[in-house]
Amino acid sequence: MSGAALGLEIVFVFFLALFLLHRYGDFKKQHRLVIIATLLAWYLCFLIVFILPLDVSTTIYNRCKLAVNSSPAESNGSYVTLAPSKQRCFKPWSYIPNGIMPIFWRVVYWTSQFLTWILLPFMQSYARSGGFSITGKIKTALIENAIYYGTYLLIFGAFLIYVAVNPNFNLQWNQLQTIGIAAANTWGLFLLVLLLGYGLVEIPRSHWNGAKRGYLLMKTYFKAAKLMTEKADAEENLEDIMEEVRKVSESIKYNHPLRKCVDTILKKCPTEYQERMGRNMDDYEDFDERQNSYPSEKSLVKLHKQVIYSVQRHRRTQVQWQILLEQAFYLEDVAKNETSATRQFVHTFHSQEPENKIIQYFYTPTVEWYWECLLRPWFYRVLAVVLATFSVIVVWSECTFFSTKPVLSLFAVFIQLAEKTYNYIYIEMACFLTIFFLSICVYSTVFRIRVFNYYYLASHHQTDAYSLLFSGMLFCRLTPPLCLNFLGLTHMDATISHKNTQPTAYTSIMGSMRVLSFIADGFYIYYPMLVVILCIATYFSLGTRCLNLLGFQQFMGDSEMTSDLIDEGKELIRREKRKRQRQEEGENRRREWKERYGNRDDSTRNRVVHTDQKESSFSETNTNRPLSKYTRSNGRTERDRIELLQDAEPLDFNADSINDDPLESDSGR
Repeated sequence: MSGAALGLEIVFVFFLALFLLHRYGDFKKQHRLVIIATLLAWYLCFLIVFILPLDVSTTIYNRCKLAVNSSPAESNGSYVTLAPSKQRCFKPWSYIPNGIMPIFWRVVYWTSQFLTWILLPFMQSYARSGGFSITGKIKTALIENAIYYGTYLLIFGAFLIYVAVNPNFNLQWNQLQTIGIAAANTWGLFLLVLLLGYGLVEIPRSHWNGAKRGYLLMKTYFKAAKLMTEKADAEENLEDIMEEVRKVSESIKYNHPLRKCVDTILKKCPTEYQERMGRNMDDYEDFDERQNSYPSEKSLVKLHKQVIYSVQRHRRTQVQWQILLEQAFYLEDVAKNETSATRQFVHTFHSQEPENKIIQYFYTPTVEWYWECLLRPWFYRVLAVVLATFSVIVVWSECTFFSTKPVLSLFAVFIQLAEKTYNYIYIEMACFLTIFFLSICVYSTVFRIRVFNYYYLASHHQTDAYSLLFSGMLFCRLTPPLCLNFLGLTHMDATISHKNTQPTAYTSIMGSMRVLSFIADGFYIYYPMLVVILCIATYFSLGTRCLNLLGFQQFMGDSEMTSDLIDEGKELIRREKRKRQRQEEGENRRREWKERYGNRDDSTRNRVVHTDQKESSFSETNTNRPLSKYTRSNGRTERDRIELLQDAEPLDFNADSINDDPLESDSGR
């Protein structure tokens, strides 16, 4: 089993990252380099989270082995002798041989840092650029990132000059490398605490509120009102941009040098707008013979960028609106079925997508009613209590992990108790649950936050390239300080435990933070205590209230604006529901129409054929011509009447003055 666990987790994490990226990204429409770069960034960050527990168990085994091999008299002080018995010091099932983990962490860490600080920012500007050629996009990306890269180079250059001039500093390359790592982790820890403080409170609270009857439905109504406003704004913005494209397409003729740029812009427009505008190929006048002013290439680049953004936003709002409608209809069905006496879940609308037969066989209407109306609220309440308990443990450990005598961090207590018995399964499970919960609190906040329309992770393949790359940057910057914080909570970091023991392979790659004592002994220890203040602010929704005061409508139960938006969203959902009901009723009437009169026409046709065969047996040869002539004309009449009946569509409204039976109206005429 040596190294098998590492290989299995590498494969599993790859498919996990691929699944999440497929949910948010669009493999068919987005550029392959964007997909590959984002997948690599997500994969490396998830891989660090899943592999770190194996590093902890391997380190504990190596400590045990060193303690067994060295007696107290022979100890040179490099390691602390734990004096365990040889029977207890056995190799864990997931043991990773020496030399593999340092190389693995070094490759993973420096690859993620290269992505987050160099490649992904450049690709962001490249993906958002409106250039018409690769060279133009690269030029735009370099110009936009010149300030970004120049700032870091200026700070690093000033630091090198200060070190070179000051005789008190004698830094080597390893120390400079450690300082760079410490600077990156400091920036990441600053953002990590902000996101962690929000997630520790919001995740348990969201599950608890999800168990309340009517809460999700009211919040869905609120989202519907906001999304309708955004949807109308996106449609209006798209109309304005398409009007500019139309004017540019009409002014720049087929023989203009910039016509290729206009054609590239037209390809990015929706199909209905392309058909409406078309190519202006009917005017064969040379462009230089006219005195009209033409747009420059720079203005076309700007217009191209606006077209890409407006089309993506319009498509995203349309898809989100349909998804929100399905969610609202389903929640309304849950509210109606709660008082059902038959205890079978009844849907107002049938699912538009074909259901899996296996799921349909086991997930019957009765099972669905028991889950949605009885079991699901209690399951969410129990899960919320468990998550809240984990949050309290994390907050307590963040405030007390610097204390080593006595050990107050609960995570450190759990790991040390398991280390005494060398229960590696328990150690790995405890480490995995701890870092997994921390990752969920941080990463879920990254998926939830929205910076206007510039950064927004939308599910169902509606996330743009800029947001995908930005999320990869955030993950790569947050994961290393997250892992260091986890090692500090469990006292596996020698900087926190103040023990001269063998460090983990991950900590050895980070280097000794003693080079910067004010960061190792100050910022890394006391700054995570701010998570308490952030949790209190999140619990009382201070950030939500501030955004609401600034004009950004947020869902708040005691706000008059929230009540108005809920009523507006409820009316919008009711309107869409009536519209869909009319569509289904119209389809049902058409189906019944075809089934009723299609069968009657078939029986009429069979009766005519049977009559022809019966009369032909008693007729002479010279009387067959008029009979066949009559039969052909009668068949033509029947075919015409069948086509008319099939083409006719019933009216989609009810009125007393209109007769629903077409046969009676035909006889009346």
